[in-house]
Amino acid sequence: MANRSYYVIGGEYADTSFTTLAPGVMEERHGPFSEKEAHDTWRALTGKTVDNALIRYRVKPEDEVTRSQWFVVGGEYADVDFVRIATGQKLETYGPFSRSEALAVWRAITAKTVDSALTRYDIVTGEESETIKRTA
Repeated sequence: MANRSYYVIGGEYADTSFTTLAPGVMEERHGPFSEKEAHDTWRALTGKTVDNALIRYRVKPEDEVTRSQWFVVGGEYADVDFVRIATGQKLETYGPFSRSEALAVWRAITAKTVDSALTRYDIVTGEESETIKRTA
């Protein structure tokens, strides 16, 4: 697999479990790179942030990164079949996020729209979000 691509992902996290990013921080994604370039980039980033114990970066293969990308998609639909977006509205897409971040964003958005029977949001993978965009 000589042509495999890699990404350096990470950023500042809320705590040292490194599962949830710090409030207001988006995950950084650098790449795609060759494996050597990814490790060189990782080394440079970690060297700059060595004094902050809440910052972490990892090198991941491209297929692993794209599998772990989640989006929140939806908006106001034309009817309760939730297939067509309402006239004058656009499909809203938020992300990419980790699965837990997508869930937090979904909860925040749906809490604001709970009184609208025609508004719906879903958590989907990157591949699924592209399919939804084409059909909405």
